[in-house]
Amino acid sequence: MFALPDVVEGHSQVSPASSRAVFLTDREVESAPERSLAPGRRLEPVHLHGVQDTSTHLVLPEARGRELTDLGWAEPHGYADFGTEFMVYGPRDEAELAVVLGIVEESLAFARE
Repeated sequence: MFALPDVVEGHSQVSPASSRAVFLTDREVESAPERSLAPGRRLEPVHLHGVQDTSTHLVLPEARGRELTDLGWAEPHGYADFGTEFMVYGPRDEAELAVVLGIVEESLAFARE
């Protein structure tokens, strides 16, 4: 996910030290708090948990997150404040990796709105 265009890897502002945040190079501040996992700080729409976990936490439009939950790809984040925070399961193979990367790209687009 760090090879996607216009993103940079960094330390998550809200997750354990082993987690890696995806920051946008073209935007540092969220347009609304529900578009970031770290409202009021640098815009952090996505972070990847460390080697022990490999899940991805991200923000999505609420309806899209519910759809992914119904499809078995995600679940609501345990610390959700806005209903836009979701946990996406770690991929087990190349096909699932492609789906997860697509979901990450959706999250980045949502954060840029």
